[in-house]
Amino acid sequence: MTLHSLPLFVRLAGRPVILLGEGEAADAKRRLLERAGAVIADERTDAALAVVAIAEAREAGEAVARLKARGILVNAVDRPDWCDFTLPAIVDRDPVLIAIGTGGASAGIAAALRQRLETLLPAGLGGLATALYQSRTALRAKWPAIDDRRRALGRALAPGGALDPLEASAEAVPAWLADAGVTGSGLLTIQLRSADPDDLTIREARLLGLADQLYFRADVPRAILDRARADAIRVPSAGPPIAPGPGLAIYMEMA
Repeated sequence: MTLHSLPLFVRLAGRPVILLGEGEAADAKRRLLERAGAVIADERTDAALAVVAIAEAREAGEAVARLKARGILVNAVDRPDWCDFTLPAIVDRDPVLIAIGTGGASAGIAAALRQRLETLLPAGLGGLATALYQSRTALRAKWPAIDDRRRALGRALAPGGALDPLEASAEAVPAWLADAGVTGSGLLTIQLRSADPDDLTIREARLLGLADQLYFRADVPRAILDRARADAIRVPSAGPPIAPGPGLAIYMEMA
């Protein structure tokens, strides 16, 4: 499955971003860029990014062409076919940022999902993230191997875990570090009931997110493999491996 865009988080604090246009659309983009610390600039400025919020199509098209000719990446408001990048709907739980984009297909869907997520994500989520960041020395001391740390965090952050992001607060981190045990490893088998990744159970989806190695038959669809970590080793296999590598290995086949 091909991504229509690669989501990126760009640090704009103190950096110029060209903004062209007037009215509500331009004002909305200005507020968002200023919130990110960008310096709003005119077309003559040397910048890497530009937002064109010009209502009149011909004038907007000419501005987009001029900017792109200079190698500047452009967002053209309400004209997705002209965009090099889009600006997502954002859920802010500093330092946690959740960006929702549709590639310009439907800003309404992105906004609706943002509103739904705002009601689901606790206000203390950012505090939990900050506490984990501040505990990174203790995490490395407890689990020197990066794969062990990742599995430990995966188990703790899973639904119902000690650090479930929808339930836990920053205060839970020290207690978890004191009590956390051995991380998961070994070989597990998942028999897929369908080729639709949405049919994965919560447990299966969580295991895919934790796996270090994926062994799979040829009929396992790419859409399901894409639910695993990007850095997980992927090995086509006619059957379960005799000697899987270290960490958590998963063998997948269609039922």
